[in-house]
Amino acid sequence: MEEVYTKMCRLMGYVSHEKTNFDALVGKDFKEFISLSSTHCDGWGIATIDHDARVAHLNRAPETAATSESFSRALAKTSTDGGLLHLRWATAGLSINENNTHPFTYKDYSFIHNGGIFPATGLDHLIDPKFFEFIAGTTDSEKYFYLLLTEIEKHGMVKGISSTINLIKEHAKFSSINAMIMNEDTFVVVSEFQPEKKPDWAPDDYYEIKYRADSEGVLVASSGWNQPGWITLENHHSLVVDRSTFQTQVITH
Repeated sequence: MEEVYTKMCRLMGYVSHEKTNFDALVGKDFKEFISLSSTHCDGWGIATIDHDARVAHLNRAPETAATSESFSRALAKTSTDGGLLHLRWATAGLSINENNTHPFTYKDYSFIHNGGIFPATGLDHLIDPKFFEFIAGTTDSEKYFYLLLTEIEKHGMVKGISSTINLIKEHAKFSSINAMIMNEDTFVVVSEFQPEKKPDWAPDDYYEIKYRADSEGVLVASSGWNQPGWITLENHHSLVVDRSTFQTQVITH
């Protein structure tokens, strides 16, 4: 069977001291990031989770962000101290519809993924059966999310994420399992990818994730646009941000 797991997307996430929005926090280069949707054109999504909230709020549509009026409206209404933004480029064979559009949310958790996992069904036996009623789409990414929740319930946020990465390595093949997951207490960014599985046309740093930590908060994003002075989150590492103290920690997988 052909291994189809070359899906690529662009990720952005932040946690901030005060409520803000992507445009204000990123600055003038934000338009350049959104221009990446000319390629990553199969959907956009925004999830917000305030530090004092109990539920993540979601806006998403299977539309190209740069030309989507609903995206512009969602951006304008965003005011939060924690948010995730996803630009989707769908894997061949996976439907372009709202249920397959990131982010995925559950209670106060929100999640976005860049890459592909094959076969997605290889993860099914590892997911707590109670989560299957919440799986609405057909993507490997949504399965990844509910496997994360399964392991987080067993081990806690950070150890649960590390456990999930090890399980995927053991039970499936993947191009990239780069991801961002956030709840009201913690923001975690996963950098785990296979450089040789990038698209043929893509630059060598295509899978790289970079971050900026300053007095406003912590901002993290995929590569492909102007990120002057940002720090690279190296492959096989995760960035952990405590939303109460804004302390950051980089851990090895």
